[in-house]
Amino acid sequence: MRLPGPLLVLLGCVPGLLAVLALVLCAAGVDRTAARAAVPPPVAARPAVDRSAARPPIVPRSTWLDAASTREQPPPHYDDRVVAVFVHHTDSPNSYDCADVPRIIRDLYAGQTGAKQWDDIGYNFLVDRCGTIYEGRAGGVDRPVTGAHAQGFNHRTAGIAAIGTFTAGTPVPRVMTDAIARLAAWKLGFAGVDPRGTVRLVSSNSLSRYASGTAAVLSTVSGHNAGFMTSCPGAALTDRLPEIRALAARYQGR
Repeated sequence: MRLPGPLLVLLGCVPGLLAVLALVLCAAGVDRTAARAAVPPPVAARPAVDRSAARPPIVPRSTWLDAASTREQPPPHYDDRVVAVFVHHTDSPNSYDCADVPRIIRDLYAGQTGAKQWDDIGYNFLVDRCGTIYEGRAGGVDRPVTGAHAQGFNHRTAGIAAIGTFTAGTPVPRVMTDAIARLAAWKLGFAGVDPRGTVRLVSSNSLSRYASGTAAVLSTVSGHNAGFMTSCPGAALTDRLPEIRALAARYQGR
């Protein structure tokens, strides 16, 4: 059977039309693929600038804890990082000789591991009125050791205790606040945390100021009373926290 000329011409164009259509579809697919590829994969957030601060001198716990005083305890626990610092006071006498501080810390350790039946001293660090920083809880000063200092907010935080009682009107030695600021700058610097900022922490214990599971926005350098119903670290030391935050930020180069 002989087909009319126009129909032959049309049929002859079909392969070309199909080829054009295929090119159009392929081009559209390439555009969409290219658009998807142009979106970069998510990248873990990192500090834009290195905010590490110099490590201050820290007296090791072996200075205050002798073999005769050491209690049996489980291995230390760790978090992934430290994103906040809680400042405490030890609620003990202020008129001490700094040479007696190892004995004072040993007595605090005995009370917390004895009558309170804690597994170790709760504070990660202690600072005396002469500005000397002592290692508290075991596990390594440069590691994110889980403390026992802020009920409900022990994870991802470090506890720094000022040795003494700092109720309203009590002088707070400048060398003490400077040491606390240097220590906070160093510990928070590992995670690039600004000592003047805030952080979202989730309470793990309903005995804190926040019910278990509640997210609280707290200062990255807070007093113990920000997370727990207490007067610690005392009104006088609480009043110095803005100064400590600003000083810690300067030690980070902010």
